[in-house]
Amino acid sequence: MGAAWCNGSGKQSFESSLDELAALASTAGLSVIGRTRQRLSEPNPATFIGRGKVAEIKLSACNQGVGTVIFDDELTPAQQRNLENIFGEDIKVLDRTALILDIFAQHAHTREGQIQVELAQYEYRLPRLTRMWVHLARQAGGRSAGAQGGVGLRGPGETQLEVDRRQINKKISQLKKELEQVRQERRQHRARRRRSGFKVIALAGYTNAGKSSLLNAFCNAGVLVEDMLFATLDPTTRRVKLPHGRKMLVTDTVGFIKKLPHHLVASFRATFEGISEADVILHVADIAHAQVQSQISIVEQTLKDQGSCDKPTLLVWNKIDLLPEAVREGLLNDPSIIAVSSKTGLGIPGLLKRIEDLLNQELCLIEMELPYTHWELLHAVYELGTVSSIRHGDDKARVRAYVPDLLLPLVKPYQSLARVQ
Repeated sequence: MGAAWCNGSGKQSFESSLDELAALASTAGLSVIGRTRQRLSEPNPATFIGRGKVAEIKLSACNQGVGTVIFDDELTPAQQRNLENIFGEDIKVLDRTALILDIFAQHAHTREGQIQVELAQYEYRLPRLTRMWVHLARQAGGRSAGAQGGVGLRGPGETQLEVDRRQINKKISQLKKELEQVRQERRQHRARRRRSGFKVIALAGYTNAGKSSLLNAFCNAGVLVEDMLFATLDPTTRRVKLPHGRKMLVTDTVGFIKKLPHHLVASFRATFEGISEADVILHVADIAHAQVQSQISIVEQTLKDQGSCDKPTLLVWNKIDLLPEAVREGLLNDPSIIAVSSKTGLGIPGLLKRIEDLLNQELCLIEMELPYTHWELLHAVYELGTVSSIRHGDDKARVRAYVPDLLLPLVKPYQSLARVQ
């Protein structure tokens, strides 16, 4: 059962948010049997919603045998504790953040992803420890230590709550050190990629917009694709060939979502750095979704918050196969719009051409006469640049191409023309 409060900002957006909450619950393995909402000027500081609504939810949950009530906003530790006291031990109270953390825990398969999720979970649970240890068991204090207990063993002792809080803080510190090591390794990987000359394209977008499907359409990457939120969590990077032979690296990143928990944003900083350091961002949007404009705004704001809004970005309208044929054809024929279907392959060649044109703007145009004895250099030009024409002679070929700066010293001995495009 889902519940939330509404400040009057619009029933449609509110219902859409609850629809998304229901999808999250289904992804987590729960069966949704009901939902409710309440219009309030601000949340109740004690129970988030009004007492009357709390009683209504409790009665409905008991009558229908509900085991979990999920709120569409983050509850404070006091609100969660109060609601659990009212609902009783048989009904678990979750908020949107806890639900998303649970989904991430299910879908994190790499060690890096597991560390990131574990850190976010500990930081979320730390202020909520009171509910977990209501008995406040004592350790080595007072009379339990005996009259001759010795220095440091007398007094009220340490509560179990304090022990657990100290252990969790220690675990958080350890996980942050491990993540810092991950960040350093990622920086080293990116530095090697820079030296290799390959440009990096990051796929960003709302969850379930089709980023993984698009990566598969580019290069048959074999990334898991399912119609659920956060089906893939761990980043995947693959090499993709552009129409004229140039190769690039494409990274599939974690999907964004409304009210993305700040614990996750902080923990997944190493992953988000992959977006901020990419050369080009492909913002993938589900054109068939009823709230696509809202989703686009959320992604753009998240990219801005992460310092990636100044990157060259191409908005890619995905899932056009779900649209009527006339609308689909109109989008494909509009040069100002990038529309694709990662499922059927429609528009993929045009998207790759747009990426190639964008990347070529940073290259230098050269013409050279290359002897066949140095053909390995042409292979490097094909991989890192774009060959626009080649004319073969008896012992050499005349090549016109766009190349990155790192290749200029190598082609200079054979070069007859060089200028910035």
